[in-house]
Amino acid sequence: MGKFIITKRKNGEYQFNLKAGNGQTILSSEGYATKAGCKIGITSVKTNAPIDSCYDKRISSNSQYYFNLKAGNGEIIGTSEMYTTSTARDNGIESVKSNAPDAAIVDETGE
Repeated sequence: MGKFIITKRKNGEYQFNLKAGNGQTILSSEGYATKAGCKIGITSVKTNAPIDSCYDKRISSNSQYYFNLKAGNGEIIGTSEMYTTSTARDNGIESVKSNAPDAAIVDETGE
């Protein structure tokens, strides 16, 4: 079972990582000014993860494969890790689809 981990960056921003059942990070968020904003981002991931058209498959400048998950308004709400093959990237998308909707939220900020 997947889970969202909320952490606080050194610059004071909040972020979340979606981890698969094996503990591997499969999606990371941008930085949020507030924890409430971060939680709204998680809700958006849960809502949009099952929708194929929300995934933007990309190739980086060093030929690594990755994807962005976008909200209905086109804003990026999460970015994957880098993958060496398009098949691995596509498997990452399937992992987000299966893990995100029912993932628990774990707050590791200590606040």
